[in-house]
Amino acid sequence: MATSSPKDRYFAVWMIFFMLGLGTLLPWNFFMTATMYFQSRLKEPLSTEVSANQSKEAGDNHSILEAKFNNMMTLCAMLPLLLCSCLNSFLHSLIPQRLRVMGSLFIILFVFIITAVLVKVPLKPLPFFSITVVKIIINNSFGAVLQGSLFGMAGLLPTSYTTPIMSGQGLAGTFAAFAMICAIASGSELEDAAFGYFIVACVVVFLSILSYILLPKLKFFQFYQERIRKQTSDDEQNTVILMNIEVKDAAADEKELHSTSTMKIFKKIWVLAFSVCFTFTVTIGTFPAITADTQSTLAEGGSWEVYFIPVSCFLLFNLCDWTGRSLTAVCMWPGRDSLVLPVSIVARVLFIPLFMLCNVQPRLHLPVFFQHDGFFIAFIVLFAFSNGYLASLCMCYGPKNVLPHEAETAGAIMAFFLALGLASGAAVSFLFRALV
Repeated sequence: MATSSPKDRYFAVWMIFFMLGLGTLLPWNFFMTATMYFQSRLKEPLSTEVSANQSKEAGDNHSILEAKFNNMMTLCAMLPLLLCSCLNSFLHSLIPQRLRVMGSLFIILFVFIITAVLVKVPLKPLPFFSITVVKIIINNSFGAVLQGSLFGMAGLLPTSYTTPIMSGQGLAGTFAAFAMICAIASGSELEDAAFGYFIVACVVVFLSILSYILLPKLKFFQFYQERIRKQTSDDEQNTVILMNIEVKDAAADEKELHSTSTMKIFKKIWVLAFSVCFTFTVTIGTFPAITADTQSTLAEGGSWEVYFIPVSCFLLFNLCDWTGRSLTAVCMWPGRDSLVLPVSIVARVLFIPLFMLCNVQPRLHLPVFFQHDGFFIAFIVLFAFSNGYLASLCMCYGPKNVLPHEAETAGAIMAFFLALGLASGAAVSFLFRALV
């Protein structure tokens, strides 16, 4: 007789997964928010002792470093994210869950402590650039392992427990956008604002570590972990019985099952996997490459011109994205087998020409069709909400389309395709922007 699951008292497990989701993306979001600080460090004045010829040559290098920083940051973020998500989806069973999660969190914490310290340490542009690139690679490599592990853990729990991870990640972007607006409003120095960003990121990651330490002590989480262990043990016992009956055939079947298990799981969830990938390809292909270059047609040098992109683009996008992600906690429509879900995801491709026809500047090819700021704001609201809601649905449904003991692998595969969508979106964003 099946044992009924205990209740998640005070929604403690839900809140811990929310905190872990927040800790996954908040450091990276604060990193992106501080791009103006990083670029300012890449154009520090040269020493007056160098010769005029050296000064000119070095000045050229500095301008190249500054101009290439955003592209390099995107490249060094997305490639390790994609590679490590792929490795995690295949190798997660070889490394204990606790080591993957705790190890990743501690390394990310260490990276941001170093980043905060370096704010106060004077460095020449080239060494600073090199150190920053290495930190981005390390942060996103272990961030990918952490993200894949979290979705794998959530896959072992009821469907709704993927939602807090997605919601926490959505709040991370909102938090960073709000911090950027506060920094603009306060008129604080870039260095002081950046130092504050990185200290807050350190605190959030530290709280995430404490949350994960508490997680195994909760009866609700223990119940589902024990259920999976029991089911795995039963499967192993059945395998032993079969091997005693037909040793050679059973051994061959077991070997084949082990080698193809990941592919068999993928075949069960490939529609949802490609759906979440396409969702983020459209989103990252458009935001912020096109949306951040949109200019207000109502502002005439006033404060609205200063706040238009921080508020209408970044803050509004992250708020609506967070709302969409969080809504799946109370509403999960359409169902996981419904054609409405993939059709809705494909239909989001219409947002690409809609944003291209807004007042994106500079532009070379297309006319401005949607002049008024209201069009852009309406598009952002629908675009962000649909991204958060549809992506969250896919991530929730993926691990539930497989057997319970396959759920962790399914969650890791879904995390890989999420990362693939981010990387492909970053790649096509250059094409989309060039077409405007």
